Amino acid sequence: MSAARRPPVRWGILGTGRMASTFAGDLARVADAELRAVGSRTRESADVFGDRHGAPVRHADYRALVEDPSVDVVYVALPHPWHHAWALAALQAGKAVLVEKPFTVTASEARELVATARRERRFLMDAMWSRFLPSMVHVREILDRGVLGEIRTVQASQGMQMAHDPGGRLFAPALGGGALLDLGIYPVSFASFVLGTPRSVTAVATPTDTGVDAQCSVVLGYATGAHALLHATLEVDTPSAAVVAGTKARLELEGPVHDPGQVRLVRGSPRRTEVLDAFALADPGHGWHHEAAEVVRCLRAGLLESPVMPLDESVAIMETLDEIRRQVGLRYPFEPPGT
Repeated sequence: MSAARRPPVRWGILGTGRMASTFAGDLARVADAELRAVGSRTRESADVFGDRHGAPVRHADYRALVEDPSVDVVYVALPHPWHHAWALAALQAGKAVLVEKPFTVTASEARELVATARRERRFLMDAMWSRFLPSMVHVREILDRGVLGEIRTVQASQGMQMAHDPGGRLFAPALGGGALLDLGIYPVSFASFVLGTPRSVTAVATPTDTGVDAQCSVVLGYATGAHALLHATLEVDTPSAAVVAGTKARLELEGPVHDPGQVRLVRGSPRRTEVLDAFALADPGHGWHHEAAEVVRCLRAGLLESPVMPLDESVAIMETLDEIRRQVGLRYPFEPPGT
């Protein structure tokens, strides 16, 4: 059978919340992909989601979704604490898996997922969707050309003023709430994208009255002497931009850092800036179709992980987040003792 005649890659979405809905909407833009099924805790929620997004199969049980023989790939769009368990269940059921960010809550969970995927020879990917945006592809090309010279500083922030809701997910320790895992994951991942794994981590945070972090600031140090200055907050709106400064030029990413509106390659002081390159693209949808297309591409190519978002890097990012949480004293009630 020719590639053009192959059946589409059939997706099952685990969860019916905002992220699941956004992903389902963008999945319709991906050639060679089909939304086959949705899994929820209730029949009503599964049916509402299925009607809205055209999923013909609706499961009122997570287990039924991951074991559905008509599904090729499971997208895990559940709250943070459930990523590990249900991604693991999907891998063990023989499915390819895309896990919403953060990949897991702890590095030990991430290592177990990666080990399982490699043992079972199943595709697994961290859904850090910004990596696959055309703007970030352009950033990667510029970095690889070496035109920045020696990179010395990365600055990245993500700040949104969120209404304080002690019972809401963002403020709930039992759901892995706080600025770090929801917003800080983007600056930390961006620093990893540019500079790799840090040699040192220094972090401070301000807690909410529920015990999660309201804001967190981090300095990452690298063997080259480079620094990454990162910040995330739920308390105020920030420009949420990023800068990569090298000895010859710098990249300026107009916020938000996870989906920049414009990327500029410039040199000179802020008062005498020479623009060498500028990239802006009106991208259809919400941009999540690019990560879905990467999953389809990898599966068609017989790959077990994406070279754009390698599994070892996902684990390393979780290790950095673990160290940040250790330093600021942020532990979640569901974490096993001693982790």
